[in-house]
Amino acid sequence: MKPIEFKQVESCCATPAVNEDQMFKPDPVQLEELNRLPIVIIGAGPIGLAAAAHVIEAKQPFIILEAGTKVGENISTWGHVRLFSPWQYNVDKAAGRLLVEAGWIAPNPDDLPTGHELRDQYLRPLAELPEIKSNLHLNTRVVGVSRKNTDKMKTAGREQQPFIIYVEEEGKAKRYEARAVIDASGTWGKANPVLSSGVLTLQEQSLQKQIFYGIPDVLGGDQGRYSGKHIAVVGGGHSALNTLLDLAKLQETNAHTKLTWIMRRDHVEEAYGGEASDQLEARGELGSRMHELVDSGKVSVVTPFHIQELKQDGENISIAGEQLGQNRELHHIDEIIVNAGSRPDFSFLGELRLSIDQATESVETLAPLIDPNVHSCGTVRPHGEKELRHIEQGLYIVGMKSYGRAPTFLMATGYEQVRSVVAFLAGDLEAAAKVELDLPETGVCSVSRPQAKQVQASDCSSSCSNEE
Repeated sequence: MKPIEFKQVESCCATPAVNEDQMFKPDPVQLEELNRLPIVIIGAGPIGLAAAAHVIEAKQPFIILEAGTKVGENISTWGHVRLFSPWQYNVDKAAGRLLVEAGWIAPNPDDLPTGHELRDQYLRPLAELPEIKSNLHLNTRVVGVSRKNTDKMKTAGREQQPFIIYVEEEGKAKRYEARAVIDASGTWGKANPVLSSGVLTLQEQSLQKQIFYGIPDVLGGDQGRYSGKHIAVVGGGHSALNTLLDLAKLQETNAHTKLTWIMRRDHVEEAYGGEASDQLEARGELGSRMHELVDSGKVSVVTPFHIQELKQDGENISIAGEQLGQNRELHHIDEIIVNAGSRPDFSFLGELRLSIDQATESVETLAPLIDPNVHSCGTVRPHGEKELRHIEQGLYIVGMKSYGRAPTFLMATGYEQVRSVVAFLAGDLEAAAKVELDLPETGVCSVSRPQAKQVQASDCSSSCSNEE
């Protein structure tokens, strides 16, 4: 068959190619009006409030949009969990300066806060500072962000237009204009489903009453739900370890409590991390305690196991999957706790031009540093405004959301991100370019993983966990 030949045909309506830079020169008056607009920060968690603190010090106008009724709302869902990093790594420097000026007494830098303590002793006092409180909009959910009168398709003159943020505030539709947007909305609350394929099925949705995504308060308000039950915990990170350790304490009071730990890791030892070699003692202790529980037989480990289907089995659940090439089913499960990580929500950024890695769903430039397919644990290197830029000028995704699905984010990383971004927006290019991280080395990040690059202690400054 003769190949089809495509010939260029001049249209009657064709116009000569014109350089858009020549057609659309910046309007000085328009740019001046744009620069008077506030920086909009989405999310009033640790990273969003840290961004506000840096904006205040930079003497820039801003507003914070928070979907919850209180600051740190997401933290309330895991407030009973104790962080493995001490206070010294969890307080942003600019935020600390503002608080101290207002008479705040800083916690002991070596103490390990719970989520509730982080919220009550740090985030809430920060949000009550007059310069933040007057610019904080609670119960305000962002439903869309675009350029004024400009959809995603239009290129010409795009950067001269302000951002328009569409929100539902106290049940009413409103709009805000901004010269820049800092998205610190995080990923908590958008959990990965239980299936190894990453797809949320109708079967999983139908079993929601017996599935918990996150770290339940099994020694507190959720004790009755799990005591004496057969519980399957899915996940191989520090969240799963925290969950299992609490369940093991519950097991001590009710011997009928049965624990099954399901992972995709080749070997259970990979989940223990650095143990005694970890320079964050509490993080290393998690692995050591988990190691002891598994060795004692109190926790039954199923790995590597790839979950393919959930089935209703009377009042119980059966988990069907594949282990080492063979089909296998786990029966008589009463409850499933999913600690399989989370993923970012880009739905309200759909009219903006993003630079997102297709695998990790992180900011594209960060992906080579944090991709768990390459690293045995996350390599946290200093990065700031330059690495966080998107095609859409003036938009920055920071904090846990900047890491996408990668599970290696630490709050201190996000604090340095927003310091650099705000410095750039304030015109201090030198400060924006100078990025540093003050984190302990992990020691041993993980045991050997044959299919992953082995990262040495000097290369790795984070844990395989997230804190936001």
